[in-house]
Amino acid sequence: MPDNLHPRPRFGTADDAPVVLLVQQLLEQAVDLQASDLHFEPYEHHYRVRMRIDGELREIATPPMALKDRLPSRIKVLSRLDIAEKRLPQDGRMKLQLESGRELDLRVSTLPTLFGEKLVIRVLDSAQAKLDLNLLGYEADDLARLVEAIHRPHGMVLVTGPTGSGKTQSLYACLNRLNTAEVNIATVEDPCEIQLQGINQVNVQDKPGLTFAIALRAFLRQDPDILMVGEVRDLETANIAIQAAQTGHLVLSTLHTNDAPSTLMRLRNMGTASYNIAASVTLITAQRLVRCLCPLCKASVALMPEVLLQAGLPPAMITAPTMPAFVPVGCAHCHKGFSGRTGIFQVMPVSAEMQNLILRDAGNQELTQQAQREGVSTLRLAGLRKVLAGITSLDEVLANTRYGT
Repeated sequence: MPDNLHPRPRFGTADDAPVVLLVQQLLEQAVDLQASDLHFEPYEHHYRVRMRIDGELREIATPPMALKDRLPSRIKVLSRLDIAEKRLPQDGRMKLQLESGRELDLRVSTLPTLFGEKLVIRVLDSAQAKLDLNLLGYEADDLARLVEAIHRPHGMVLVTGPTGSGKTQSLYACLNRLNTAEVNIATVEDPCEIQLQGINQVNVQDKPGLTFAIALRAFLRQDPDILMVGEVRDLETANIAIQAAQTGHLVLSTLHTNDAPSTLMRLRNMGTASYNIAASVTLITAQRLVRCLCPLCKASVALMPEVLLQAGLPPAMITAPTMPAFVPVGCAHCHKGFSGRTGIFQVMPVSAEMQNLILRDAGNQELTQQAQREGVSTLRLAGLRKVLAGITSLDEVLANTRYGT
């Protein structure tokens, strides 16, 4: 464990002390390293603990097998889960008090495996979230499109991407810019990951029946100006959100799709009427997170034009016999040449031409071609721009995007 961690756990019995201390140290180490997740994984002959840092899992501890049942029990006690139930998955939450006095919210998920319970702890650290749109990695023209859309009095703005791609942070950066004393903002999430002063936030609760749809209906009776729905999961939620967007409210939400044009198909496949999609959705942003090269040790390289063309860079952007870029090296201040992450974005306004395609149920290929005609960048191209700017590496972009999307 790092020498600069000095946890002050509350000990139980003498036998419990090592487990209590280890859990506390691992949690504080995760915060110190700005990890997003902490994995406790039992196997037949060994036990390991891994952390996800900058999107990459790293093994950081191998506790003795004697602790493989006691570690999950300790975490389940802290998160108020049933320690006797080991056959079914469970979800819970707990708080971590840091020496600085700051309190973190941790989300806990358990899963029974062949050799014991696997636990994953998600670290929800509002203090580490970037809530300034200018710091997320948007290109200037894409940022201008997004800002214009969120300042409209009504309509729906959707952010898409896989789990862990920074969608919630992007939404809250938008809300942070819109958050003034003159507007009433409400959010419903599962769970609320970032706490923002001045915004009314609601957690979905399955047991009492507080679903996204029920919370949304209640919001509409609370004189809202702006609504944020953590995720459009079903047709009922989609229809209520679209109704709100058509009746004078700005609605922000997320979907799980690969790129911006396919989001329109996803809404249609959920059962949403095409005329409602065309009338309500004003802008869609697809995003990914890529690791940033360490500025202290990155090494300059020259990329040949054919390599960039094969990756998807338009010929017009190749302006020299070789194009300068950088590759990771690794030093004492980073991990394998990378430090931190930034976003790559595809920002697609829903134009009048796009609305016409939606109304006649055009396929994903037509929607994509129309987006390209309107100058909408692909995620791959957005990543390649960051390669040429020296922010990330070509291999990193190729690993996180697909050609043509």
